[in-house]
Amino acid sequence: MTILKINAITVPADSGDELARRFAQRAGAVDDQDGFEGFELLKPLDADRHVWLVMTRWRDEESFAGWMNSRDFKAAHGGRGTEAPSGHDGPPTGQKPVGMSAELWSYEVVDLG
Repeated sequence: MTILKINAITVPADSGDELARRFAQRAGAVDDQDGFEGFELLKPLDADRHVWLVMTRWRDEESFAGWMNSRDFKAAHGGRGTEAPSGHDGPPTGQKPVGMSAELWSYEVVDLG
């Protein structure tokens, strides 16, 4: 069973490029985590939308929880623990957050066969 964790991050209109830059700096940081299947950063195309989506795919809930509780997660997010919903919008130590708010959405991929 594959699950999706989507972190919907609201950013100021002029901060999207900074959000993308920070993700680019950490590209591949989660790749070796047990149960991790993929990552995508979705940039809004609608002019009046300021919510970016961080989409991660995981083998199961346990794999995602393992990432959230890992030392690597805390290091990637400025030492914060699991209070950061999906773990991908937090700034490294010394940087201010780009996002104004974040909401975690959880989905399961439905097998239509």
